[in-house]
Amino acid sequence: MDKKEEGYTQAVEAIKKCCSPNGMFASGTRQGYTSVWSRDSMISLLGGSLAKDELIKTTFRKTLDTLSKYQSELGQIANCVDMFDSRRKKQVTFATIDSSLWYLIGEQIYAKRYGDRSLLKKHKRNIEKAILWLRYQDAGEEKLPEQQPTSDWQDAFPHKYGHTLNTQAMYYWVLSKYGMKKQAEEVKRIVNGEQRKDLNFWNRSYYLPWIWKDHGGYQEKEFWFDSLGNMLAIVFGLASEERGKKIIKHIEKNKINKPYPVKVIYPPIKDGDKEWKPYFKMCDARLPLQYLNGGIWPFVGGFYVAALVKLKMFKKAQQELDKLAQANFVGKKIEWEFNEWLDGRTGKPKGGVYQAWSIGMYMFAYECVRRKKVLI
Repeated sequence: MDKKEEGYTQAVEAIKKCCSPNGMFASGTRQGYTSVWSRDSMISLLGGSLAKDELIKTTFRKTLDTLSKYQSELGQIANCVDMFDSRRKKQVTFATIDSSLWYLIGEQIYAKRYGDRSLLKKHKRNIEKAILWLRYQDAGEEKLPEQQPTSDWQDAFPHKYGHTLNTQAMYYWVLSKYGMKKQAEEVKRIVNGEQRKDLNFWNRSYYLPWIWKDHGGYQEKEFWFDSLGNMLAIVFGLASEERGKKIIKHIEKNKINKPYPVKVIYPPIKDGDKEWKPYFKMCDARLPLQYLNGGIWPFVGGFYVAALVKLKMFKKAQQELDKLAQANFVGKKIEWEFNEWLDGRTGKPKGGVYQAWSIGMYMFAYECVRRKKVLI
């Protein structure tokens, strides 16, 4: 059994450690994230649901039930439902935009994986409210939802706001899958600079991480490379094949996929750079090539491998899957640790173990490569 196959076998068992009666926890140990996070659970189950396993199916269903139960009155899906660990105060937290998007993606993935549309019917009102809440985030009536700083998975660093790439890529897919294809195509035209030049995300070889207001020639935006946002643009179909291949060339040219796939931003942001904010000194990303500041996150590596499959770059996808398997294999204490994140320079694991989205996205990448198809 080669490393890729061994990794898949290990992942199927590891993801079960994250299953609970209340849904998919973000990690698989009592010392980890023992709560249901919308983004972590849905990303994890994107791959986890490819295994023919009844426990995973039941957990997927329960996760969607839990997220639906704790939806806000206005329709926002919770970022985190932390109601199940007696060691902590019970709480439900919000203040994100991607939690609602991942929930809507998860509802569609569950229906597709299991040929079961019962949850789409059961949660019909929740889905409608979540979509309406997202539409109300378009304060500028520009067809693109907006967000506050640190209100997606990069919840401490870096400082991006307004129209962000991650959100637009997910929003495009959600609109497409929920019968709003006309609106989805409008999002695609805007992001790609075909309709609103002031909202053009394309920057010659990749998409910008975020854009906000134009002040008569000066536009609020930054130019660092957002790995997840660009991978989602490819995987969810926001990017053309031509642009997708330019993004991959940018990654290879700048070694963003080394030593393992992939560093989550490039280049790292340093104290003194114009993108630096004073509060960065207080977070784990304050050092270059650590945590969110250019650290390697294997779950994003899973989307990178899937993007290669989407672009029919099958040989390269196999090669990068090999590296992703190795990233999940190395551990601080044990083999097949499926660590949360690794040092962007050395590749040494630095985060929590049995991280659900590291596990699930390895499964997703493996199956996409094996079937030569992006499974969404």
